[in-house]
Amino acid sequence: MTVTRFAPSPTGWIHIGNLRAALFNYAIARQNGGQFILRIDDTDPERSKEEYVEGIKADLTWLGLSWDRTERQSARIAQYMAAKERLIAMGRIYECFETPVELDLKRKKQLNMGKPPVYDRAALALSASEKDRLRAERGSHWRFLLDQERIEWEDGILGPISIDAASVSDPVLIKGDGQILYTFASVVDDTEMGVTDIVRGADHVTNTATQIQIIKVLGGTVPRFAHHSLLTGPQGEALSKRLGTLALRDLRAQGIAPMAVLSLMARLGSSDPVELRGSVQEVVDGFTLSHFGSAPTKFDAEDLRPLTARWIASLPHEAVAGQIAAAGVPAHLSESFWAVVRDNVATLDELAPWWKVFAEGAVSLVDPEDEAFIAQALELLPDAPYDAETWKVWTEAVKAATGRKGKGLFMPLRKALTGRTHGPEMADVMPLLQVRPTR
Repeated sequence: MTVTRFAPSPTGWIHIGNLRAALFNYAIARQNGGQFILRIDDTDPERSKEEYVEGIKADLTWLGLSWDRTERQSARIAQYMAAKERLIAMGRIYECFETPVELDLKRKKQLNMGKPPVYDRAALALSASEKDRLRAERGSHWRFLLDQERIEWEDGILGPISIDAASVSDPVLIKGDGQILYTFASVVDDTEMGVTDIVRGADHVTNTATQIQIIKVLGGTVPRFAHHSLLTGPQGEALSKRLGTLALRDLRAQGIAPMAVLSLMARLGSSDPVELRGSVQEVVDGFTLSHFGSAPTKFDAEDLRPLTARWIASLPHEAVAGQIAAAGVPAHLSESFWAVVRDNVATLDELAPWWKVFAEGAVSLVDPEDEAFIAQALELLPDAPYDAETWKVWTEAVKAATGRKGKGLFMPLRKALTGRTHGPEMADVMPLLQVRPTR
């Protein structure tokens, strides 16, 4: 059975970059009738917060991405320690005592000599007495002993990958304070949970190489790996500094539609065109992992706005009746109100401002040269209520009285009645106006 996972760290709000991994893994699981695991990577007790765990769940639920079960890495420490003991028994993990400062000096020395900054395995030469002495002086950390051979796999996006393990430092699996690091916890979890497919960012390629060795040593089956490209800004700039403004919860607060987000992210960076989908299942059905490329993917949050507007315009009245009522629209006008404004709102938050225009009147936009014209035109407008013929009858009367025609006639009247330069057909607007416009 296909098993995938999304393993966010609850150290902040998940952002649009995190969503790629979540969505890709979700789609693979659902396409194959498999399981999608939400695995909370909370082995860092100082930075992990429960509010972020709940935020992750809320964001995924908002998007319509359901999970089959939840796992917490903080509840699996015993499993990680058992795996550590197995690696010790096999001679594949070793204790190290260098401080961060000492390691940094080693790296700088290697770089100055033109050598790659790879850990020199000095800890392997320590005697038992030397280790006892160092333990009394300082903390220790544990590294996995890599076989210094080529690690190869067929990546689902990048194609054939080959990394020389001799060019990579033996990865630290357990920190000096006892914290289980991502590399180790993920391997143990993926192996014991039967994860078959893993899609994550291209910045994890080296991690994947070392994890493949650890998985094999622990007797697990290596999953199928794929590494998606990283997001950049619209001009190719690094997106990392902007991700605080691209948290999913912030997009939700801005009124961005979930289907706009999913439709864009399920195709962005692939050879397939972005198409607005009507449901999560349609997104899943149209997803093809092999169509994604390795080049950095440009993301512009502004692309979500027209998709959101199109999504909103496609909604039937019953889907938005609650929001229309919350905007203050009387029930008997709800359907006609929606028919008029549906193509003229970028988010559902704009329903209330439109109703305010209809119910209370707009703050008129009148250019100085149109002051006299608007005053004369409003004198010709009868009192409410208005109907579908009001606009035609009124504008013909204004045209006859003032000689104005075309844009010079219609645009000033639109601006005066709605306070806007764009909007629904004015013939449709008039029946919704509840008060007689005044200056």
